[in-house]
Amino acid sequence: MNSRLFIVIPCYNEEEVLPITSKMFLEELEDLIHKGKISDNSRILFVNDGSKDKTWEIIENLAAENPHFIGMSQSRNRGHQNAVLAGLMESKDMCDITISIDCDGQDDIKAMEAMVDAYHDGSEVVYGVRSKRDTDTFFKRFTAESFYKLLNKMGVEVVYNHADYRLISARVLKEFANFKEVNLFLRGMIPLVGFKSTSVYYERHERIAGESHYPLSKMLGLAIDGITSLSIKPIRLITGLGIGVSILSFIGVIWAVISQLTGHAVTGWASTVCLVCFMGGVQLICLGVLGEYIGKIYMEVKARPRYIISERTWEEKDKDK
Repeated sequence: MNSRLFIVIPCYNEEEVLPITSKMFLEELEDLIHKGKISDNSRILFVNDGSKDKTWEIIENLAAENPHFIGMSQSRNRGHQNAVLAGLMESKDMCDITISIDCDGQDDIKAMEAMVDAYHDGSEVVYGVRSKRDTDTFFKRFTAESFYKLLNKMGVEVVYNHADYRLISARVLKEFANFKEVNLFLRGMIPLVGFKSTSVYYERHERIAGESHYPLSKMLGLAIDGITSLSIKPIRLITGLGIGVSILSFIGVIWAVISQLTGHAVTGWASTVCLVCFMGGVQLICLGVLGEYIGKIYMEVKARPRYIISERTWEEKDKDK
């Protein structure tokens, strides 16, 4: 029996690009069905992440026009990672494999066939990895590559140049459901589940229509979430920094005492101001890092729902059909 595939696509204000890419997703799905690699009851699941435009209306129309399209809408905007998680968790009991991909068409949709082939060859997780970033600006490419390098140095296990384009089997998703973190960084969490994995390489395209919803500020926020959610290395670094500064301060105290005793002390304000500013800056940075971790603990302890589904284009009782 052929595997049932669910393509999970998070959408946020995508009314410009969705009518274009939805046809591309359907074409690829039907091609895989025609080749006998997946079953005919496979689906394309759009997850509306609280869009303020006509995205949900478009999804409802697509679902009414073709049974391969289904959709669900979150009660409010919860962010890209929560939208992907919602789609994966909703899909895990209805399919054999999922492929998550963004709506903008930048990730090569044709790479799905290679992912499905890798699954049939025994891989439970298949990462879509960008072989080139020629369509990105120098700044975008530099910051993105620096992002992955920084994560690796901080001890976060990520696949270089992999975002959220990946195949995951239902078996892996059922184990991943035991991960209850509220602070999500999926590309760093999926490798923690284990199971056999591989990578499929593809070239990244330009966005087909509309504007990117991931500016530099969100990229920085994602980097901070990734590091602080999956690594305690920053705390160890500031501990080391504190020890280093303490040693230097102790040496400075000895030098000051010796200078005073030998009569070489020179009264001045510049050195005092520099030391006070330096120490104040170090302390504020350290407090900021600790505050970030305390904030993460605060959110985890609350254990609020990671997503709330307000609407579906199908009845829940039909999930297992």
